Amino acid sequence: MTTQVFYVPAVNLMGRGCISDIGEHIQELGFKKALLVTDKFLSSSPILDKVIAPLKKAGVAYSIFDDVKPNPTCENVNQGLAFLKKENCDFIISVGGGSPQDAASGISILATNGGDMRDYEGVHQSKKKGLPVVAINTTAGTSAEITINYVITDEDRGVKMVCVDKNSLARISVNDPELMVDKPAALTAATGMDALTHAVEALVTPGAYPVTDATAVAAVELIFNYLPRAVKDGHDIEAREQMVYAIFLGGMAFNNAGLGFVHAMAHQLGGVYDLPHGVCNAMLLPIVERENAKRVPEKFRKIAKAIGLDVTNKSNQECADYAIKKIRELSIEVGIPEKLSELGVTEVDLNKLADNSLKDACAPGNPFMPTKEETIAMFKEIL
Repeated sequence: MTTQVFYVPAVNLMGRGCISDIGEHIQELGFKKALLVTDKFLSSSPILDKVIAPLKKAGVAYSIFDDVKPNPTCENVNQGLAFLKKENCDFIISVGGGSPQDAASGISILATNGGDMRDYEGVHQSKKKGLPVVAINTTAGTSAEITINYVITDEDRGVKMVCVDKNSLARISVNDPELMVDKPAALTAATGMDALTHAVEALVTPGAYPVTDATAVAAVELIFNYLPRAVKDGHDIEAREQMVYAIFLGGMAFNNAGLGFVHAMAHQLGGVYDLPHGVCNAMLLPIVERENAKRVPEKFRKIAKAIGLDVTNKSNQECADYAIKKIRELSIEVGIPEKLSELGVTEVDLNKLADNSLKDACAPGNPFMPTKEETIAMFKEIL
């Protein structure tokens, strides 16, 4: 008998205007002073004002660390940790998309466990629960606010380190679509395709089970229905709210079933070229899943059905072909680039990218482990 463990934050606030409720939830936990972790863009935007207002109303003290980089590094995490100690903060509020959320997770783990960020690469490497985190999400995509996964770039090696750690799980997550309406179309598209990648990989991985299948399927359906609308009109609040539910459902799925080789490859592109994670996932998703479908075509029936195919009398391979075709079409519809060369990727780095993909913590979650040559071939296909 296999025991399935399902990780999700204890409290999850969702829906329009839910940000106004965070003060009372923080008061209940008895925290005194927050390190507010964010980036320069958000710290100068009206979004931060919407976060700070309920904190002030509840009498919650805070200090702002807004130096998070787009792909946070070990040094970036160390800077945040030093600021946390200097300001005597006893918990963390992360505000932003994947980068502030990941940086906050790293700071949280180092604050209680000590050591170097590189000590925590891999699965469940820490011994103690991290400093409590209240994770406020501002993009519909990464699900970093509800998962036990975070990614920090080791700038010395040029590698994105995947840290899978139950001790980094946030105490409270907040997904308010009203914080997302002003996000540009390109970011909305990239983060939305990131969410789709989470759901698809969670369905295809050998670690999937009925609960994760159910949440992943629901996420796929919502993303296909609402992502194009959110990209077309960022102020379409219904589309934004439905995407909030999609990322929560997809996040629950991959947080507990795992990811696969799409993420393993995408992490390397981010580590070497500092590229947007969601864009890399979107470009690689049809390529990797085509190869997965050769091994586990039956896994794609639920995906095809969620997208809208009547799977009656359809073979597993027909379902897989349909799903992959529709994924590629959605990517193009929302404006994802089709070639890595458009983003500055060159053939000279393919050996390094392939080697590190095979070492990535997400790689074992794939239905099969590609060879180095197969990995290079997949990169080349979209180069």
